[in-house]
Amino acid sequence: MTVLDAHSQPMVVMEEVYKSYRRGIQEVPVLRGISLVIAEGSFIALMGPSGSGKTTLLNLIAGIDRPDSGRLTIASTDITRLDETGMARWRADHIGFIFQFYNLMPVLTALENVELPLLLHRLGRRERREHALLALELVGLTDRLHHYPRELSGGQQQRVAIARALVADPLLIVADEPTGDLDKQSAMEVLDLLEALNRGSSKTVIMVTHDPRAAERAGIIHHLDKGVLNDGSLP
Repeated sequence: MTVLDAHSQPMVVMEEVYKSYRRGIQEVPVLRGISLVIAEGSFIALMGPSGSGKTTLLNLIAGIDRPDSGRLTIASTDITRLDETGMARWRADHIGFIFQFYNLMPVLTALENVELPLLLHRLGRRERREHALLALELVGLTDRLHHYPRELSGGQQQRVAIARALVADPLLIVADEPTGDLDKQSAMEVLDLLEALNRGSSKTVIMVTHDPRAAERAGIIHHLDKGVLNDGSLP
């Protein structure tokens, strides 16, 4: 479990979290008693071999999935106690998602893709547009507002996805292999952007990655193996 310094507040607190999935009649354990504290404003990398539980851990923190047992508190809210409606609202208000394959809507422009999460908020059309324009400005894409995903490079698509993750001003950004489908130059640009958001905007970032070069950009690296946090997690 990470130790907080005197000035840090916990963003994520996991206590003895277990998660299994069913495969036919077989129950497959994925996470085995994870206890972890992530400080507000941290940039965390989760590493480990395929099947180690990295993405499952990320999905639990993001409220996409639920643990079988244990406690999971995000910014002082025990999300394991939320019903489905409450969880959906909590995710919309507090979590920004970045995926390996961007998950952009192909029939929407960059601007419209970034606006999309704001439909879950009580904002007028003009306010949604203003928020989306600001987010795209932050990722350096004001010259691509009306381009469709097919008209953008992989790196540009990922920057649109980052703008979409930022547009509702979330407490926490979760990124699942955000550089996994990018060339080296585009990957470095995306990591520069995540680092700037963490340092300049004090966003808490939790990133799953297989790439040691990407992980080095984080302040803390946690290693998972067979559903267990390795005691060798690096400060």
